[in-house]
Amino acid sequence: MRTRLIALVLGAALAAAHALSAAAAESGTFLEPPKKLPGVSRADRTQNLDFLFGALKAAPDDTIAKAIEERIWAQWVISRSDTANLLMTRVRTAIEKQDTDLALELLDAIVKIKPDYIEAWNRRATLYYMKKDYGHSIADIREVLKREPRHFGALAGLGLIMQDIGDDKQALEIYRRALSVYPRLQKIPDVVKTLQEKVEGRDI
Repeated sequence: MRTRLIALVLGAALAAAHALSAAAAESGTFLEPPKKLPGVSRADRTQNLDFLFGALKAAPDDTIAKAIEERIWAQWVISRSDTANLLMTRVRTAIEKQDTDLALELLDAIVKIKPDYIEAWNRRATLYYMKKDYGHSIADIREVLKREPRHFGALAGLGLIMQDIGDDKQALEIYRRALSVYPRLQKIPDVVKTLQEKVEGRDI
């Protein structure tokens, strides 16, 4: 079954591989969607995501995993609301101009009119983290995970916050949860190894 799953996704993943971006997660930063994403079919969104997450776990190498990751992000960034789409365009412009306060105001509006739009919560969590407002960032991450428990970006962000506030044990648990969803999540395996030695000690 795993071989068949990999074979089914391989063609689509390789087709999307050219869109790989340098926006991958780095230590000390939130994981955000790449600038360019593959197109999304009209297939049922939930079933498509379930398939992609299954493929993500079975990905045989980092290139395929990254391509599948981008297809998942492509699903998440869809708001299915013209108003939310327009406001998100303005959010991106505000962020490019480093007007964080305006971006937050726009995101406040989006989550009010479209509370099921995961990316609005996730983007706001990222901005709050940049402002070192960990309380609000964690609250928004919880909203993301309530709607999509497999959101590896939100999990990685939450782990990062736990590290920042000195709770390495909790950070380790959260990063492990992220890896259970996305085993090849960039840089996180190395972070987990370091935290494991720090929290649990070296194997004898």
